[in-house]
Amino acid sequence: MRVAGAATRKKRAAAGVDEAPDPAALLAWYKRHRRHLPWRYAPGERADPYHVWLSEIMLQQTTVKAVGPYYAKFLARWSNVNALATAPLDDVLKAWAGLGYYARARNLHACALAVAGQHGGHFPDTEDGLRTLPGIGGYTAAAIAAIAFGRRAVAIDGNIERVIARLYAIEAELPAAKTEIRARAETLVPLHRAGDFTQAMMDLGATICTPKKPACAICPWMEVCKARARGDAETFPRKATKVEGRLRHGASFVVTRADGYVLIRTRPAKGLLGGMTEVPTTAWTHALDDADALAQAPLKLKWRRLPGVVEHGFTHFPLQQAVYVARAPARTKAPTGMRWVALAELHGEALPNVMRKVIAFAGLGGRP
Repeated sequence: MRVAGAATRKKRAAAGVDEAPDPAALLAWYKRHRRHLPWRYAPGERADPYHVWLSEIMLQQTTVKAVGPYYAKFLARWSNVNALATAPLDDVLKAWAGLGYYARARNLHACALAVAGQHGGHFPDTEDGLRTLPGIGGYTAAAIAAIAFGRRAVAIDGNIERVIARLYAIEAELPAAKTEIRARAETLVPLHRAGDFTQAMMDLGATICTPKKPACAICPWMEVCKARARGDAETFPRKATKVEGRLRHGASFVVTRADGYVLIRTRPAKGLLGGMTEVPTTAWTHALDDADALAQAPLKLKWRRLPGVVEHGFTHFPLQQAVYVARAPARTKAPTGMRWVALAELHGEALPNVMRKVIAFAGLGGRP
């Protein structure tokens, strides 16, 4: 494909002809300016499907900076999908602890089992085949198909969504705009180098076409971007007013034993934070007073409520937790469904971020 010159673009604009973004211009920009990420292969190289899949699952609703150390840790421990499939789920959850959105870790393990057990350790090489696997939805299937297998697939993440919405100045609000965004994106994906094109689009959104103060002057598609021509790129994509979930309250009980142990338990496998580790905690409700909370304490001890609350934001609601602390005699037995773990070993448990905050708030040696 050939990039049209400035004179040609001006003639088309004067004639009222819309010029389509040129994939070749973006690929040329990507060759010079691509991000060097741990899971990235050089332009034109075919990536390892396991690496692509692992990175894409970790990157869901999580920043590149946060994912980097976890990606390296997983690869060092489980170098391929068969190795991950043989790992106990609890080990996977422990390795994932702190990365958030823990259903991803459970799906990661389930997917590894499916690939190893049903596909001989090889990922399907089509979107349809990939979508049959646990935890792989439309975007992830398209990303793996394009990047790992060179398929002409349309993968649309938040960065690509923003780029397309601005290129065409799409007025519809999200999520209604997704249909038009996808239709527009489908016209741009080249027959060859679909994986490089997908990653180039991601990089364009992450480094140039950013949510605030986009660097339009150095964008390879600046001449054909309608939002740039209008001067209101930051207003795209259009978004409906976000309705924040209603505040919930809870209480956590941090009890240490005189011989250096702390009481914990494992959350149910299904539901929010399924299979993760926590200190005994009440349900998270819209109203909770001290009397209600203390009635749910795991042991009959002299409990002391710490001043203040622990705040944490989940996707659909904000949470405030009161924290109660107590001391138990050495060798006190754990209540049914709970267990004691040595304080020195607490950091190795599958603690979600909200529990890490609680433990730090209780003064147990900072965030494990």
